[in-house]
Amino acid sequence: MKRIAFILASVMAAGPALAHPGHGGLASGLTHPLLGADHLLAMVAVGLWAGITGRRAAVATFLAAMAAGAGLGLAGVSLPLVEPAILASVVVFGLAVALARRGSAAALGAVAVFALAHGQAHAAEATGATGLFLAGMLAATAALHLAGYGLAARLQGHRSLQGLIGSAVALSGLWLAFG
Repeated sequence: MKRIAFILASVMAAGPALAHPGHGGLASGLTHPLLGADHLLAMVAVGLWAGITGRRAAVATFLAAMAAGAGLGLAGVSLPLVEPAILASVVVFGLAVALARRGSAAALGAVAVFALAHGQAHAAEATGATGLFLAGMLAATAALHLAGYGLAARLQGHRSLQGLIGSAVALSGLWLAFG
């Protein structure tokens, strides 16, 4: 339980994301998803929801759609409302964890739409060695999903703690949006 409390406190203490144009290379890609609370919370929550509900496809869906969103961004295609979608994803994924509902194909569709926005935002910040940056970003995102998935395994049988963590993530998303 102490580890879970530490993980939750660490995630909650992360500062809000700020756009920092000019990222390139593998190291930047690996660290970038870890430095913004919006990305960090959403990605861990997807893994957590997948682990709680058994919807492992959510992780693959997120990664594929995020890569597609990044590809669109690098191709010059601009998606509307990217930042609001990212903030909404934190709230929605937090609520999904709190409610621990398996969801339907529509839930995976929502994961994909939000992941497109995350990918677009990351691509907008990539410069220089964009391929390496995006590879690092995908690897770091997968690691955050796995961390959430692992946390879900530790939370087995602790439904109230799952609800608390999901609620905290959703409230953090609201704070990021309106705080």
